Amino acid sequence: MKTIQFREAICEAMSEEMRRDESIYLMGEEVAEYNGAYKASKGMLDEFGPDRVLDTPISELGFAGIGVGSAMNGNRPIIEFMTFNFSLVGIDQIINNAAKMRQMSGGQFNIPIVFRGPTASAGQLGATHSQAFENWFANTPGLKVVVPSNPKDAKGLLKSAIRDNDPVIFMESEQMYGDKGEVPEGEYTIPLGVADIKREGSDVTIVSFGKIIKEASKAADELAKDNISCEIIDLRTVRPLDLDTIFTSVKKTNRLVILEEAWPLANIASEITYQVQSTIFDYLDAPIVKINTADTPTPYSPVLLEEWLPNSNDVVKAVKKVMYK
Repeated sequence: MKTIQFREAICEAMSEEMRRDESIYLMGEEVAEYNGAYKASKGMLDEFGPDRVLDTPISELGFAGIGVGSAMNGNRPIIEFMTFNFSLVGIDQIINNAAKMRQMSGGQFNIPIVFRGPTASAGQLGATHSQAFENWFANTPGLKVVVPSNPKDAKGLLKSAIRDNDPVIFMESEQMYGDKGEVPEGEYTIPLGVADIKREGSDVTIVSFGKIIKEASKAADELAKDNISCEIIDLRTVRPLDLDTIFTSVKKTNRLVILEEAWPLANIASEITYQVQSTIFDYLDAPIVKINTADTPTPYSPVLLEEWLPNSNDVVKAVKKVMYK
């Protein structure tokens, strides 16, 4: 195993796949000459040249559309948005073309394309640059949505996403690019749609994904001091959802807390709550608790931002609530 940064894991995944398959290329804002807005494509222009690592104008609708058309014609593009906040400009291409083309063409066209970039809050960036869109894209049939939480998962999942014949939304975090973690030396992939049990426990199941799962880990350490054993499930992929792993865990612990960095209405946690209560209701010993951001646009003030975002204290309180302590 080697220890590398999250951004390096992303770069390795793209580079290894581009060496393997000449139909793969990277396109987006600042991916080439600047080595990526967050240095996730550092050195790739030097290795693969300007025909396969392409800088674009600030025109998300344009280069998202070029990517979809290119995928229809046999290529496997990786389209980087500087942030998924900017993907809203190109969302018509993602929702109405990438996601639907296979069905609308009667299976004549696969769309093997990856749209990747950072999502959710990243400090004092204000209301228009701090939004989580996982549930927006996961609401769309035809898309797969991946949200890794560490370098190992990021590399293995991105390689699988690039190889997938369907469009994949691959969502990262500006605040994770510098995170370090162990990554296997050799070739490996991680299948899409398979959750990972990051921590085994017996008293309560905590489900989360992306960077906010760090708060679940902090909470679990704190709760262990009170002899409360938490099982932490990292979804890794939010469409498709690995409900079997969640069900198996809840049948063991009989309690469920869901932590998600998203607004409270109609999110991934809401769907998990419905699926658990409708499928294994009799195993629950307490109502499910979901933890989300405050139901407001993201504040700029650091004091307000701290109140807006879920944290480990919120998780501790939620776990004790379902434990009736």
